[in-house]
Amino acid sequence: MGASLVLEASWGELDCTDSDVYVPESRRRNRAAAAPTGESGMRVLITGGAGFIGSHLAESLIARGDQVLVLDDLSTGSMENIRHLKPLSNFHYWIDSVMNRVLLAELVDESDLVIHFAAAVGVRLIVESPVHTIETNVKGTELVLQAAQKKKKTVLVASTSEVYGKSAEVPFREDGDLVMGATNKGRWSYAASKALDEFLALAYCREKKLPVIIARFFNTIGPKQTGRYGMVVPNFVRQAMSGKPITVFGDGKQSRCFCHVADVVQAVLKLVSHTKAVGEVFNIGSTEEISIESLANLVKARLKSDSEIQYVPYDQAYEEGFEDMQRRVPCVEKIWKSIGWRATTPLDVTIDSIASYFEERDKQVTSGIVSGSAEALARTAGSRS
Repeated sequence: MGASLVLEASWGELDCTDSDVYVPESRRRNRAAAAPTGESGMRVLITGGAGFIGSHLAESLIARGDQVLVLDDLSTGSMENIRHLKPLSNFHYWIDSVMNRVLLAELVDESDLVIHFAAAVGVRLIVESPVHTIETNVKGTELVLQAAQKKKKTVLVASTSEVYGKSAEVPFREDGDLVMGATNKGRWSYAASKALDEFLALAYCREKKLPVIIARFFNTIGPKQTGRYGMVVPNFVRQAMSGKPITVFGDGKQSRCFCHVADVVQAVLKLVSHTKAVGEVFNIGSTEEISIESLANLVKARLKSDSEIQYVPYDQAYEEGFEDMQRRVPCVEKIWKSIGWRATTPLDVTIDSIASYFEERDKQVTSGIVSGSAEALARTAGSRS
C-alpha cells in the first residue's frame, strides 16, 4: 500500500458513492454495533488489508467473528483479494491511504487493535522507487503510531527480515546486529526504512507507553500472492505451469526459508492475544532453508514441468551493483517460547497450494468470473524475494 493519494478532508466533504467503501460515522457505528461478533468481539483495523498477508488475516478474523476494517490504496494490494468479503456485515473497507490523517484517525478510534501492514514491498518496486519506499514506510508508520497513541490502541507493526541486511550471524536472532549496505545502493532503502519503523514504534512504546508489537516477517508465500514485484515462488510456479524458462537471478546459491501464509496468520493472531508480546520483536518464518536453484528444481518437479532453468545476472534483473543476502534464516526460539508457535506446513505442500490457486484462477478468468488483468501481472518474470 502506498502514499499516492492524500485526502485531507472532513467526513462530510468526502465524495464516495459506494457505501461499502465509505460509510458516514453515524451509519458506520450503527452498522458495526448491529453486526454479530465472536468470542473475542474485537474491531480490528488492518492497514494494507487488501494485500497478500492482510487479506488472509482478514479472513481469519472474520471467521472467528471479529469486525474487520481494511484501509488500502491498492498500490500493491488488490480488490480481488477481498472481493468475496464485501457482502459480509462484519467487513468494511476504504480505498484510501494511511496518509489521509482524518480517515486514519477515525478508523483507529473505532478499532480495538491496529495491524499495520501498509508498506511499499517487493524487491523490484524498492529498487525502482526508493523515494516512494522510504516515504510510504516511514511516514505511514509515524501517522499510524500517532493516531493509536491518542487512545492507547495496541499496534502490531509489520517489519521484515530485510532489516538484518548483510549480517552473517545466521540464524538471525531478534537481538542480533543489523548490518546495512551502503546508502548509494537503493536496494537497502527498504531495510533501512523498516528498521526506522521499528525504532520509532519501540520508542513510542517506551516513552509514550503505547502497546506495540514488532513482527519481522521472513519470506511468506501462499495462494493469492503474485509475482508482480519480484516474489520468487509465484513467478517460478507460473513459469513452470506455462512451460516458460524458470528464471533464477544470480547463481541460485542464495538461500531462503519460505513460510505458508496460513502459518504466518496464526502467529499474528497469537501475538496480539499475548500481553507479554508488547514491546517485543519477533521473527516469523519457517526454518526450512532451501537455495533458490533448488527451489526452481523443486517447483519444476512438483508441477511435472518441462521448463528449463535460466540464470540471469543481478545487474540485468535489477540494477548494476545489486547486493543480495546470501542466506536468510530466522531463529524462532523466542516466538516458540513466548506463544508456542512454529511453522508447520512443508514447502512442497505450499507450492502445490499455489499451483492449485493459479489453476482455479485461470478457470475463472476463462469463464469470465474474474478479470484477467491481475493474473497477467502475476506472470511477470522474476526470481527472488
